[in-house]
Amino acid sequence: MAGENATIAVRKGEGLDIGAVDAVLKDHVDGLSGSPQVTQYPSGNSNLTYAIDYPDRRLVLRRPPFGPLPKAGHNMFREYRIMRDLKPAFDQVPNTVFYTDDESIIGKEFYVMDRVDGPLIHKTIPPNWNWSEDDTAELGENFIDTLARLHTLDWKALGLDDFGKPDGYVKRQITGWNKRWDKAWTDGITRFEDVQAWLEDQMPAESGNVGVLHGDYRVDNAILKADDPRKIAALLDWEICAIGDPLMDLGNTLSYWIQADDPAPMHMMIRQPSAASGMPTRREFADRYGDKTGYDVSDIHYHFVYGIWRLAVIIQQIHARYVRGQTQDERFAVMDKSVEALGALARHKIDTGTL
Repeated sequence: MAGENATIAVRKGEGLDIGAVDAVLKDHVDGLSGSPQVTQYPSGNSNLTYAIDYPDRRLVLRRPPFGPLPKAGHNMFREYRIMRDLKPAFDQVPNTVFYTDDESIIGKEFYVMDRVDGPLIHKTIPPNWNWSEDDTAELGENFIDTLARLHTLDWKALGLDDFGKPDGYVKRQITGWNKRWDKAWTDGITRFEDVQAWLEDQMPAESGNVGVLHGDYRVDNAILKADDPRKIAALLDWEICAIGDPLMDLGNTLSYWIQADDPAPMHMMIRQPSAASGMPTRREFADRYGDKTGYDVSDIHYHFVYGIWRLAVIIQQIHARYVRGQTQDERFAVMDKSVEALGALARHKIDTGTL
């Protein structure tokens, strides 16, 4: 199938002790038999994802990256728990089957979930799908509506009262990402103090709305339905999920949403088919989201700039790991260019006041 969520041979330096994993899974997951085959999912710049294929069941394992890690980052239990607890009310997550914090097994904590069948697409809609603009528009609408539904779930009823601290969420995010930038900055990168200052000086009041935030909501973090890829089967990559102000999550999502009329430097960073003919613009995305949730999106420009800046910091954190010798993944060597482009984009959007 075009858009298949394919795997590759495990990358050098990211090996998995499949014997140890097999033993512990057979102790805790009913019905597993035979010898598993392990391959790796090539996408993702942070936590590592492996396919664990048994003759009669296909599983997926997630673990933190190798090397030194920040104290509060790469928490596998958060990913595992949010999917486990959302599942009864929000079926668009994989079924989780096992978690352990026993680092003696593979050197880090990890969790395992069932694999969800269906395509995963990246920059473009596969040409052999022969989609019309209406088909593409329907995927865009379903993508927006899924985010709106996630953000309006009764998170307290799902037992997530202790999952986060929604009070003061906006301020913690702005000051927190600014501090992370300062710690991750490396020689040769522009400082962008003006962007940091604008975000702190223009910080809006809390909206009063609270919801489950995905944190990395993109089409390429979603498995589409195998029988109708205009619909979302399962959301992946819950690494930085939270409970907080949904508009902050919308701002993050809009920062990824490159549209057809954006300048070339933005298109160089495209990771999902948001620029395909029929997809909504960022303004249309925000307006539909506002209609579906009832949330006031009139100040979404601020949240959009925040999303751009947060993305710059995330990429700089990854680049800094390479610069400091904490990873040998050559993909991270040239990420400084994306950091510079995003910082400049944040400045431009601050100056123009546009989405």
